[in-house]
Amino acid sequence: MIDVSIIIVSFNARADLERCLESLHASPPRASHEIVVVDNGSSDGSVASARRSSDVLVIESGANVGFARANNAGIRASTGTTLLLLNSDTVVPPGAIDRLLGELDAQPDVAVVGPRLVDANRHAELSFGRMIGPWNEWRQKRLARSGQVESITRQRHYPDWVSGACLLVRRSDAEAVGLLDERYFMYTEDVDFCAAIRARGRRVLFTPDVQVVHLRGRSVATARDETQAAYRRSQIAFYEKHHAFWAPILKLYLRLRRQA
Repeated sequence: MIDVSIIIVSFNARADLERCLESLHASPPRASHEIVVVDNGSSDGSVASARRSSDVLVIESGANVGFARANNAGIRASTGTTLLLLNSDTVVPPGAIDRLLGELDAQPDVAVVGPRLVDANRHAELSFGRMIGPWNEWRQKRLARSGQVESITRQRHYPDWVSGACLLVRRSDAEAVGLLDERYFMYTEDVDFCAAIRARGRRVLFTPDVQVVHLRGRSVATARDETQAAYRRSQIAFYEKHHAFWAPILKLYLRLRRQA
């Protein structure tokens, strides 16, 4: 069994996928690894492009089955003792994956580790947080819009969740919770996944010592309405699972705002 399986889900993001794969090939991790690309029915030539790399296993979903389901397909087809869930719109600097693996090796009680995510201008993204709930969602949005993001993302700590854009997890922990919950098409699946792992007494680590570029927002820019609708569906599913009392209130609120 190899050290790490890198799972990349892609949907009509050929340029991003090529950039991501190029970064992995330019400075591959020293640890033994494999790359698995799960394509969600792209029509932009992503599959043919990914298959030009002989070391990339490409799985075709045949349709856009969502982020959680596609990741699970990639995980099941992989063999690594650890799993790196990686967005196609990321660029991985040299040594980043090996340092993330080192964090897991150093802390047996940590099941998940996430790096500091930055955009193309090296501005930090708020890529971790507390468990989603009415108060914490409001707090997270305020923090993301504040001037504190640069400073708080310099602090190493153990949050409730880290972003699925770049998330390293031990296979044993992922399999113990049944992988990602496929009721989430897109969004909140990473928070739910980390919650399930923490419920088993395991910890989630955010480390600013590893930095990965995340060119976020491209899919949002090209399909804003569809992305917003997907987020609302996942938000409702999350509340129905974790906050049953608040779910009807959320649905009413969204109906009044004509967002559900």
